[in-house]
Amino acid sequence: MTDSVDGGGRRVLGAVALLAVPVVLAGVPLVPLAALLGPGGLGVFPVGAPGGLLAAAVVGPVAAALLGPVLVDRRIARLPDADLDDRRAEFVADRVERLAADVGVDAPEVTAVRADAANVAVADGYRGSRLVVSTRLLGLPEADRDAALRHALIRLRTRQALLTTATLPALAAVETAALLATLLVGRRGDRTAADRRVNRIHGYEPDRERVPSWAYVAAGALLWLALLPAWLPATVGDRLSVAGGRSAADALVARAGTEEREGLGNAVAFASDAAGAGDWPPLLDRLSLVSMADAETGRVRGTSRQEARTRLARLRSKRVL
Repeated sequence: MTDSVDGGGRRVLGAVALLAVPVVLAGVPLVPLAALLGPGGLGVFPVGAPGGLLAAAVVGPVAAALLGPVLVDRRIARLPDADLDDRRAEFVADRVERLAADVGVDAPEVTAVRADAANVAVADGYRGSRLVVSTRLLGLPEADRDAALRHALIRLRTRQALLTTATLPALAAVETAALLATLLVGRRGDRTAADRRVNRIHGYEPDRERVPSWAYVAAGALLWLALLPAWLPATVGDRLSVAGGRSAADALVARAGTEEREGLGNAVAFASDAAGAGDWPPLLDRLSLVSMADAETGRVRGTSRQEARTRLARLRSKRVL
């Protein structure tokens, strides 16, 4: 009971951190603008920077919640369709509908995609709920496949998919900027003197670097410093809310029965170890059964590379029940 309460508190803290990310991003233009137009500036409005901060607290989450489902739908539309025949497509839709009724949610719209990654993602928002499942996951044994689908539907029921979808644009923006800053900091002049000599002979490289490597490092470090106020809550939210939500859904699936617990363990183990992670869209990573972030992406967010192993250890322990 204590573990459950502690886990719930951590997820609440993670949810607050996730919601803080769009607030921080919206505050970047709104707070200075409000200060400029407020009493200390042009005096156009009766409020200054505090009013801008209040506006950011409203505008940021609302804008992210409006953009999130659009962003997800556009990414799903670019995925290769599984081209299932009518009988197979009806079977998948019927199975999801039956599991949704068992979990206690409305059946989401199902999109089967041709992908080697044995993964499933679920998104939610004002456009309705969406479930994206790969053909490789559909090819798993029945108990494993159904447990993975049940896991996605539980995250739909607990509103974890709704929260993640609503904050996804802000998280994606922070992650992209953090990746750029990391690449700039790590950039080095890796060409040798011999390489430069050969290039000069062929006439397409100047005698010296146009932009010295230290300038890239300085630019990356400055970008990281500017990004920290948004990156810190994004990282905390990733670790506590997104990863914590997956673990919480694990426990709920496990309580459905021994077969479901073993099936989910098999699905998580297979998805995390099998080849094919490269063709699972990074944008869907936070919405997925198993995180498939690569080394570069994982380095700038809160996702632990040991997350799947920790979940498996809990699923195979009696404590999860």
